[in-house]
Amino acid sequence: MKKSTKFLISLLALVILPGCFAFAKSKLIDKVTERVMNTFNVPGVAVAVVKDGKIVHMKGYGVSSLAGKASVDEHTLFAIASNSKAFTGAALSILVREKKLRWDTKVCDIIPEFRLYDPYVTQNFTISDLLSHRGGYGLGSGDLMIWPDGSDFNTKDVIYNLRFLKGESPFRTKYSYNNLMYIVAGEVVSRVSGISWEEFVESRIMSPLGMTRSAASYARLKDKNNVIDPHVSVNGRVQVVEMKLNPMANPAGGIYSSVSDMSKWIIAQMEKREYEDTWTPQTIIPVRGPAAYKVNFSAYALGWRVNDIEGFRMVTHTGGLSGVLTQVTMIPDLKLGIIVFTNQQSSEAFSSITNTILDSYLGIEGRDRVSENFERFQRATNEARKIVNEVEKVVEGAKGGLSNEELKKYCGTFKDSWLGEVRIDLSGERLRFTSARSPKLSGEMFFYKGNTFIVKWDDRSFDADAFAVYTLDREGVADSFTMRAISPLTDFSYDFHDLLFKRQ
Repeated sequence: MKKSTKFLISLLALVILPGCFAFAKSKLIDKVTERVMNTFNVPGVAVAVVKDGKIVHMKGYGVSSLAGKASVDEHTLFAIASNSKAFTGAALSILVREKKLRWDTKVCDIIPEFRLYDPYVTQNFTISDLLSHRGGYGLGSGDLMIWPDGSDFNTKDVIYNLRFLKGESPFRTKYSYNNLMYIVAGEVVSRVSGISWEEFVESRIMSPLGMTRSAASYARLKDKNNVIDPHVSVNGRVQVVEMKLNPMANPAGGIYSSVSDMSKWIIAQMEKREYEDTWTPQTIIPVRGPAAYKVNFSAYALGWRVNDIEGFRMVTHTGGLSGVLTQVTMIPDLKLGIIVFTNQQSSEAFSSITNTILDSYLGIEGRDRVSENFERFQRATNEARKIVNEVEKVVEGAKGGLSNEELKKYCGTFKDSWLGEVRIDLSGERLRFTSARSPKLSGEMFFYKGNTFIVKWDDRSFDADAFAVYTLDREGVADSFTMRAISPLTDFSYDFHDLLFKRQ
């Protein structure tokens, strides 16, 4: 064979093989995404993959809403939920680089009215503490000021009410996810910069990156023509649900973006390393039980979760709001980034897609991530259904167990120190629960046993029915009650267990 012929073949291989490789990857992503949508009843998905600073796959699948049937594409806007936290970390990183504050600046030096459950913790709580989930609060503590949407709490209320939330563990000793501190972090950005968190993120981060369709909240979107509707499975049927995040929660989860715009965000993260300081581990997360990959360490950084998989550092975060789940994943050493957005709240869906893509780049073969996640989903669902069904049987058997006169002893106005007042009224032959400040927390109460009732929320998309356990005074009249979720699958943001309602 002539040298010129050999050279031509080699040159063609350099051109054709990468193209074939990329084509095979895209076909794999198409196949797993379509399978995931069918398996987990997800109406719409958007996926983007970045490799070596270039977009190698970017595509929408399915529909943005079951109501409208418009197709999802790479520009379809999703609520990215807690993936907004990395933008809050980046905003503070900019202010640190500009020497307008330090990571160890005390929060009370910026927000003098900032008060927590303990004076020592209050005085020593730093900017980095706000972002690293180590403040001593329990999982999701105080989230009922945010979740479900529709409450009238504002940033000022959140900052004030932090003092009433009890610490669960010693300061800086335990990882425990908390959304409220990101609301405080957003207020720090505003007070230090002189503009709102929303304006800062859009002007200092999104605009320079060319994230032209993105905005810091739904209300601030310039074009709402290609936006998903959230979907939730209610009684086995996937349906559109309303989702209006309280504006004060924007720094924790308010951003809307597309996979096209978010690709620019992760390219900046990996290529320019502009916000690499936000990847620095702050809080150790214990590694327990079987995982999708071999993991030696896990930690939370400053708006990102950081761990190793198969020997590579992974920087990632997930996001979830009612009817929407998202995941952003980066393997910096491989210059690999994966973005998966879904408009249905099945975490098994996005993890199946992300892990299948990861496997293809890590050289892992023989793993069916969809089947693995579906089996896990079925087990968890069946276990939860068994618990709920047992409670339902007791409630059904207890019908008529209390007279109207007895039920009246549980009625009245009760107040929690941070969630505020609720009314328990007798409506017909049943009690009714109504929250003054979070109107969607309304529902009927059914006698269970002893001094315990079940609250069934009017909005059945919550999947968050709860026990209400009363204490009685010497006359047998209810003077307080506590709550906790019935199903183990109830989202942690329904933090009923943090409430203590006292009769007013």
